[in-house]
Amino acid sequence: MTVLSTLDWVFILAYFSLILGIAWWVIKQKNETSDEYFLAGRNLGWFVVGASIFASNIGSEHLVGLAGSGATDGVALAHYELHAWCLLVLGWVMAPFYMRSQVFTMPEFLERRFSPTARWVLSLISLVAYVLTKVAVGIFAGGIVFGVLMPEVNFMGLNSFWLGSILVILLTGAYTVLGGLRAVAYTEAIQTVVLIFGSILVTWYGLDALGGWSELKRIAGSDMFNLWKPLVPEGLEGTWAPIKNDTTMAWYFNGNYPWLGMLFCAPIIGLWYWCTDQYIVQRTLAAANLTEARRGTIAAAFLKLLPVFIFIIPGMICFALAASGKMESLSDALLDSDGQVITANAQQAFPLLVATILPSGIRGLVVAGLLAALMSSLAGVFNASSTLFTMDFYSKFRPNASEKSLVRIGRIATVVMVIIGLLWIPVIQGSRGLYDYLQSVQGYLAPPIFVVFFFGVFNKKLNAKGCLAALGVGFAMGIFRLAIDTPVALYEDFSYTEGSFFWIINSIFFQYYSLIILIVCAITMIAVSYATEAPAYEKIKGLTFATLTAEDKAENRASYTKADVIWSGVVILLIIAAYLYFSG
Repeated sequence: MTVLSTLDWVFILAYFSLILGIAWWVIKQKNETSDEYFLAGRNLGWFVVGASIFASNIGSEHLVGLAGSGATDGVALAHYELHAWCLLVLGWVMAPFYMRSQVFTMPEFLERRFSPTARWVLSLISLVAYVLTKVAVGIFAGGIVFGVLMPEVNFMGLNSFWLGSILVILLTGAYTVLGGLRAVAYTEAIQTVVLIFGSILVTWYGLDALGGWSELKRIAGSDMFNLWKPLVPEGLEGTWAPIKNDTTMAWYFNGNYPWLGMLFCAPIIGLWYWCTDQYIVQRTLAAANLTEARRGTIAAAFLKLLPVFIFIIPGMICFALAASGKMESLSDALLDSDGQVITANAQQAFPLLVATILPSGIRGLVVAGLLAALMSSLAGVFNASSTLFTMDFYSKFRPNASEKSLVRIGRIATVVMVIIGLLWIPVIQGSRGLYDYLQSVQGYLAPPIFVVFFFGVFNKKLNAKGCLAALGVGFAMGIFRLAIDTPVALYEDFSYTEGSFFWIINSIFFQYYSLIILIVCAITMIAVSYATEAPAYEKIKGLTFATLTAEDKAENRASYTKADVIWSGVVILLIIAAYLYFSG
């Protein structure tokens, strides 16, 4: 089956020509210093910062995973996308500390606040997290998109899935390795425009094929339009009890997203991701000043509200077209003999919709948008990974290394990360779903990092020993759960004996397990810190709210205007409006 026409390929080639042209222009600019290569010379404007944050975030987990969740669960996972307010926390609360300290990486900030050891530990955790989530998931999703749009392609025994994965890596890696963050940021600004425009077209044509918004609500049903209904099992509405009625194990709900876990765990993952993750925060570190950094986060917060309508809704449209029988090809691809959605196939919802409903030419433009999202997401994590390894490990072991040497090691680190990510793909293929996989791994790794950053800036008495204890305990708990989950995901016929300790751990919802890690880490950090000596004032001066100087406060006040406050308020109002609409 040939999905793409000649006109489609013209649009795709035009897109790649534009991206490679921009990348080449940036590469021709000198990237000989670490400041230029890793942070784009620290002179990015607010639009490039905001667009780059959004493009880095909107990647494989949205095109494949989030749209797939829309086909199976409706708007339930919009909770994660409505965490745009976390970007405001980054801009208004955390960015002033980061920009003031002039750091390259988030672990480097921990070194300033706590100790060099804390920096190395967080760098290690971050690199592991990137391999387990962003790199491998991005590669896997690229393969899925190519598998749907070019199913007939084969080369040297490799099918379209593997060819697509490898092609996305090579093209993205080329301009990332050569051009550094400046190439990543400027290409992402263009990719954001292409992605948004293309995704809006998918929603538009999808609703037109279905018969409009009212027809979507009729076919999908009220439950799929309710943020909370899919998360609460029958008979437990209005209660808090985290139990499953048909089992003696009082650990989990029906489904995979209990409302109690979503209410308390999802914001923790959101604040970790948006406010402390190198992958995102590196864009604000590259801003010309605090004003540009904050405005970039506000712009990104506005853009972050779009995925509900350009990814989740298309997933629901794909389900509705299949369920209604209006698109027989979609029914055959998504539904089983009983008319139920096949979870594994739901991950193809977005590319299936693109292949089915879009006219020639428009389809090529949207495919370019899909590739833009996959490439921008991978480019961001490649650059973040190389920055972490080079600045937090290599530069410490080789403090006298030249600027050219630092850039060269950063490029080598990117290549190594790609290879490791490729080896992890089989684990993702066996998981419950792409978005489930991503959120669960992040849920295991996020709590200790959230604790040390946020507790660290709000409490001046917390020290390096408490920080290391929290990171060590939290990381160990997360890796333990991941080690237990992996065989179940990797081998279809593998299961633990019901009632055994490993079965209990594997059966606990990842949100609840994440909250357990959070509580343990918080207690550990506070207990160890208060049982040992407090950090010296000079060491933490300007790095906590309690140790800000008068100059620091004056600088922060001068960095924003009334308009910045108003636009931030508009973001909050839009989030509230979305919650009200989807909670009927």
